[in-house]
Amino acid sequence: MEFKYFGIVRDLLATVAEKEHDHMEQCVDALFDCVRGKHSIWVFGASHAGILTEELFYRAGGCMLVNPIFAPELMLDTSPISHTSSMERLMGYGARIAKDRAEFKAGDVLIVHSVSGRNPVGIEIAMAAREAGVKVIAVTNLAYSQSVTSRHSSGKRLFELADIVLDNHGDVGDAAVEIDGMDQKVSPTSTVVGAAMLDAIVAALVQKLVDAGMEHPPVFYSANLDGGDELNRKLFAEYADCIHYRL
Repeated sequence: MEFKYFGIVRDLLATVAEKEHDHMEQCVDALFDCVRGKHSIWVFGASHAGILTEELFYRAGGCMLVNPIFAPELMLDTSPISHTSSMERLMGYGARIAKDRAEFKAGDVLIVHSVSGRNPVGIEIAMAAREAGVKVIAVTNLAYSQSVTSRHSSGKRLFELADIVLDNHGDVGDAAVEIDGMDQKVSPTSTVVGAAMLDAIVAALVQKLVDAGMEHPPVFYSANLDGGDELNRKLFAEYADCIHYRL
């Protein structure tokens, strides 16, 4: 039995490592300035795109300054699940989320993940961030997004509102594995590729902070290691002004 998905993902990761290298470096620089200035990092994605928000938030080896923007109506435990699609397309909902769940300030950085980049919720959160002087990083699929029209009244797609664009270079429609005897491809790649890009950026960011003389960057230590809880509490207190969630 052949597991085609592994080969596709390996090729995509190699493509991203080459073609998105400069954009990833720009992200590292933006996040470096953000952390050094004790500003906040925000992350948002709707439905499955929100998996990358969970990937970056509150885990050992992750950056403490990552503040998730969660909205219950966009989470995958919503029933009926099609409600998430309706809310993602609802004009004004993203603006409301930004107002109620994000305390954007100049100097912050926002990472928005949307593969198609066409739905209002992510677009409006990016708009609200830009208005507040926040730098916007879009994780998207440029070929996919450029092949569709915006569902927002502005006519803009996410990549057109971003300061930095990270392209996952996946297939249009996201699913990547061809099945003999079937038109529809299966097995999306946006989650694994997007997570790899963002985790690589976090690693490079922390290295840059250490190289710049920061002895204890705001990184979560494992709570299961001796001394981990104490270090986490100390760092959490030091960066409390740019952390918008509770332990």
